[in-house]
Amino acid sequence: LDAEHMQYSCAYWDDGVETLAEAQEAKLAHIAAKLALAPGQEVLDIGCGWGGMAIYLARTMDLRVTGITLSEEQLGLARTRADEAGVSDRVKFELIDYRDLAARGQRFDRIVSVGMFEHVGRPQFATFFRCCANMLTDDGVMLLHTIGRIGTPGTTDAFTRKYIFPGGYIPALSETVAASEKYRLIASDVEMLRLHYARTLRAWYANCEANRERIEAMFDARFYRMWTFYLAGATAAFEHGGMCNYQIQYCRDRRALPLTRGYMGEEEGMLRGRWGNLSGRVS
Repeated sequence: LDAEHMQYSCAYWDDGVETLAEAQEAKLAHIAAKLALAPGQEVLDIGCGWGGMAIYLARTMDLRVTGITLSEEQLGLARTRADEAGVSDRVKFELIDYRDLAARGQRFDRIVSVGMFEHVGRPQFATFFRCCANMLTDDGVMLLHTIGRIGTPGTTDAFTRKYIFPGGYIPALSETVAASEKYRLIASDVEMLRLHYARTLRAWYANCEANRERIEAMFDARFYRMWTFYLAGATAAFEHGGMCNYQIQYCRDRRALPLTRGYMGEEEGMLRGRWGNLSGRVS
């Protein structure tokens, strides 16, 4: 993974972006711009991973961010990374299911979820969006980033279902929107990332090849073969098969966002420049 943010979801290969690290940083800025953030807001990151998104948002703007995960390993490292980044006063991480958090009745100005919806499972789609709608303020905005299917709903292949993502399911855009529209989550913007994940997967595959001995020492040769087989198969699916990524922006009030999309590009440019100053390099 990229060392700076440890993102394990699709990167964003904007013009001029060459390395995995640059692409993952560009992804964070691309998503943050779509959230239309303002200082002082409360942000929820559902499925926060190793904390990269939450830390990025807190370092970029004066926000309070809550990241939730079901992994004790992620929780511990995310907290450590927030301390090291100097944002632990504005970022907190919890080991909690999104359904249990929704039951508390707390509401957030912004909700972001990156690479988590694939693990919700089709039977829980309605529950997921109901919880998100209940946790979002009346003028709130949500950004959902997920792997998706090109075309109609389908099924998870047996290898991935057994060895890689038990219980996971890649949603079609149609069933995602059908589940969310029941709870007055207005799909205010939809973007399809057609080849970005294929390039990300190729970068991960190259990293695995370069670190084969270390990986086999941590696990074994069988694990290495299984994982690289998965990465290769996934790359084929995103380059030639039926897989893509979707970013869906939701709001509850049609007046919550500017009338045109220009604000996204403007904010994205400022965020990338601002983060470059924060991290000591131009991104």
